[in-house]
Amino acid sequence: MSLPPKPAPIVDEDWQHIEACIRGSLPAFERLYQQHGGRMKSIACNLMGNTSDAEDAVQESFLKVYRNIRSFQGQSSLSTWIYRILVNTCLDLKRKQRRQNLPETAGSPEDFAHPGLTANHPLRLTLEKVVVSLDERQRNVFLLFEVEGFRHAEIATMLNISEAASKVALFQAKRELRALLARSGCAARNQQ
Repeated sequence: MSLPPKPAPIVDEDWQHIEACIRGSLPAFERLYQQHGGRMKSIACNLMGNTSDAEDAVQESFLKVYRNIRSFQGQSSLSTWIYRILVNTCLDLKRKQRRQNLPETAGSPEDFAHPGLTANHPLRLTLEKVVVSLDERQRNVFLLFEVEGFRHAEIATMLNISEAASKVALFQAKRELRALLARSGCAARNQQ
């Protein structure tokens, strides 16, 4: 079995790991999961809205990585390639849910654990509610940038959009969130 040539931007240690995965080394795939599994679950929880669907998305994504590792060409980092597979898997699962008319769950508070806010903190609950109401692209860019900490170049690769489109979607998401939070704040004050 011949291995593809090493792409220029990939460091030798990463390429050796990729070659081991291409050869079918289970320890190499286990190491890949240990390196990326936690972050993948966090991303999937944010995109899917609940732990159960997130776990399904991560599992499906790793199967795709396993099956398609030979197609990795090194045009981006291995992690960006893996996260793009995950994001696409999440989007596919959400489309499938919509086609089957399954309700999309908003997620339980423990799915979005944040160290600074308790699960039932009013600000946290309001934020979760308004983020869910964003347009899908805006929500995905906002979560990947603000929550997961990806750069616009990485988000562009993961979502198959331009870097400029990622920046515009983030700007629009923040503008929409400000408006929704302002309305929510007015509604809460009116109820008191």
